[in-house]
Parts: sequence; C-alpha cells; structure tokens
Amino acid sequence: MADCYKTSLNGLLVFVFILLISLSAAAQDGHINDTTYYVDFPQTITARLYTSQKYTQFTLKNKDTRDVHYYPNTTFNLGVGATYHNFSLNLAYGFGFLNPDVGKGKTKYLDLQSHLYSPKWVTDFEGQLYKGFYLEDNLGAGPGKYYYRGDVKVDLFGLSRYRIFNSSRFSYRAAFIQNEWQKKSAGTFLAGAEIYYGVARSDSSFIPKAYQQNNSQSNLQKINYFSFGPGIGYAYTLVLAQHVFFTGSVTGNLSFSFANEHLSNTKGFHFSLIPVTRYRMAAGYNGRSWDVSANWIADNLPFTGVNKNDIYIFNTGNYRFIIAHRFNTRKRLQKHLLLINKILKE
Repeated sequence: MADCYKTSLNGLLVFVFILLISLSAAAQDGHINDTTYYVDFPQTITARLYTSQKYTQFTLKNKDTRDVHYYPNTTFNLGVGATYHNFSLNLAYGFGFLNPDVGKGKTKYLDLQSHLYSPKWVTDFEGQLYKGFYLEDNLGAGPGKYYYRGDVKVDLFGLSRYRIFNSSRFSYRAAFIQNEWQKKSAGTFLAGAEIYYGVARSDSSFIPKAYQQNNSQSNLQKINYFSFGPGIGYAYTLVLAQHVFFTGSVTGNLSFSFANEHLSNTKGFHFSLIPVTRYRMAAGYNGRSWDVSANWIADNLPFTGVNKNDIYIFNTGNYRFIIAHRFNTRKRLQKHLLLINKILKE
C-alpha cells in the first residue's frame, strides 16, 4: 500500500507543477469585456460563506449482471473564502453536527479540486486519494447499515484546459467565483484538451459474492486507467431582469483510453476510444454587491475493459451553495485615509 500511495503522491506533485504553470498563464491573460453583458470589480474583495460536498465514485457495469456502484462517505463542509483579482482562498471543515453517522462506514480521503477561471480560459485540476467505500445495497449488513469495504481505494488525477471564445460577453467567474456580474444573457463555444490517470484497487474482488455469478469482473482486484484527448463544448448563461441567472456548460472529450486490468491470477490490457464529459451548472441571484447561488461541477469518465461488455466509470464532482458579498477596497481605503487625516488635524 505504501508503494502505491508513494506513486500516487509523486503523480500528484507533477500535476501540481502543471497547475502552477496554468495558473501563471491565467494571471497574464488580458482582456477587454463588453460591460453591457458583464462587469468586473477590480477594486473589490469578494468574501463568501459556503457549504460544499466533494465526491469520487467508482462504478463497474456489465450487461449480464447488475451494476456495482461504490460511493465514498464524504463530509458535508461549511467554509469561508475570499477572492481578489485572480487569487482565491477557501477554507472549509466538515463539522460533526453536519455529518451524523448513518452506517455508511468511514472514508479517508484527500480531495484537491481546483477550478481556475480566467477571462479567456477555464482550467481544472483534480488530485484525489480515497479509501473506504460503501454500496447502497446492504447485502445482509443489517437494518440501517450499508455494505462497506474499507479496503477499496481509488486515486484519480486530472488536468483540463479550455479556451472561452466569447470571453468579451460571457463570464464563468460571475457564476462560479462571484467576482463578476453577468447582466445580460450570453453563450460561448469552448475548445481544449484533457488528461486523466486513475487507479482503483482492493484486497479482494470488487464484485461482492452475491453479484459474482456470470460476471466477467468477478476476479478483478485492480485496474489502472489513463486517457487523453481533445474536446469541444458550449456554455450559456440565461439572465432574467439582470439579476437572476441560470448557467449551463458541457464539454465532450474524445478520449483515447488505456486500461490495465489485474485479475486474481492474470492481467489484461485494453485500448478504447470513448467520450468523456464534464458538466457545470449554476443558478441564483447576482448583483453589484451580493451573490446568492448554488453550483455543481461533475466529471463522467468511462472506459472499457478487455471484455467489451465490461465498463468502468469514475464519477467525480463538487456541490456548493454560496452567499457572497463584495467589499470595495478603494472606498474603504479612502475612508480610512480621511479618518487618519481628521485625527492628525485635531
């Protein structure tokens, strides 16, 4: 296990390095926006109170048997954050009173999901380490309990970058980081690329004994996954009365996927060409000073095994509800300077 996590952490460091390069590029991305469509607030600090829940799920599908869905027991978090220019900092914690024990078992995880929105580019980074999953079917575990596997581990790393072609009229930031205000409906085409690496493993078969009959995945204990490819998409924000907004975005990536299956006594390698999708949705109220909104970002990463009837899916995402307020730093600075000047004169 230590060697596996050492490899995963090394991969995480590589992706962090790539992320820093992307962030540097995003910070240098100049633009001129049409203020009749959206406005930015360069002299403000956007402060937010929010709730969030992240997740990474693993699904095994076979047309001859029922699907097996492994879910993590992640915490529902309460957090605070702030954005100034291109820099955002968010801190959240899963307090006990928000997360009662409902028999799903314990999931240990490190989940780093970063979504960077510059005017002309959107960049997404994922670095996730999960251990401990449950099934919705309790399989005889008893009333109020779930079938729990503490040995199931899923690691997933990903990086994507898409160009926003109508950046002068369309703002992702207004919907997702609340430091801009989309006043008029607009949409944009997107084009870019994505790359992912994932591994799922367990000490014994992923398939519970109750599901193993006629199941070609019944001896699977580990699978490695790598994919990359170009993608296109579209995003649109509908604005009503300048303040109420609904944002929807989808990208489709033609993914060249490579899977390496480790069965109890054999290994199998398979290549497939399969679409990968990412969804973004947001809705709420946005104005000059306040934003109250909710958003959801999700990835659907399918790939096939050696047996063409075997399909595996990584699903990852994040739900958020936000209350944000913008503080004008210039006005506050001027106010403090006037107060200091008044005190000095007295």
